[in-house]
Amino acid sequence: MAKALEIIISEELEELQKLYRKTRCATVKKRLKLLVTIKKRSPEMLSKNELAGLCKCDPNSVNNWRKLYLTGGIDAVMQHNWKGTSSKHVTEELYGELEKKLKNPVNGLAGYRELMRWMETEYGISIKYTTLYEYVKRNFGSKIKVARKSHIKKKEEDMPAFKKKREK
Repeated sequence: MAKALEIIISEELEELQKLYRKTRCATVKKRLKLLVTIKKRSPEMLSKNELAGLCKCDPNSVNNWRKLYLTGGIDAVMQHNWKGTSSKHVTEELYGELEKKLKNPVNGLAGYRELMRWMETEYGISIKYTTLYEYVKRNFGSKIKVARKSHIKKKEEDMPAFKKKREK
């Protein structure tokens, strides 16, 4: 069995706990929790599996985070470099047009394939089906195979004939 990696944490326990309380990022919180656990048990060296059990995370993550601390210090642990889920294909103008198209009850869209064709003909943008589906679902709350709000061929002038009249 391999020897546990020896880590000496230069920050004080109170400082680490203060950083833990301040941060909002879940990954950074887990990294700081690991450092707090190591600092609390500083005389004894724990293996990555023991630390993973205490911090409730994967042993490989523990190993990566320990190496990150050793190479970059607390600043490297506190960094969060993920970009998010923004789409490089959809501009603000296209976002507005998509919103109008999807919120309009008489637009006549039969599905996401038709929406893809509409984007290709109107804007010349080709997006993969899954990318478009995830984007529309995330930003507009759209669901696949949902009944339309209104029929395409419905005439607005015929509506009063179908409404029930209340008798007083």
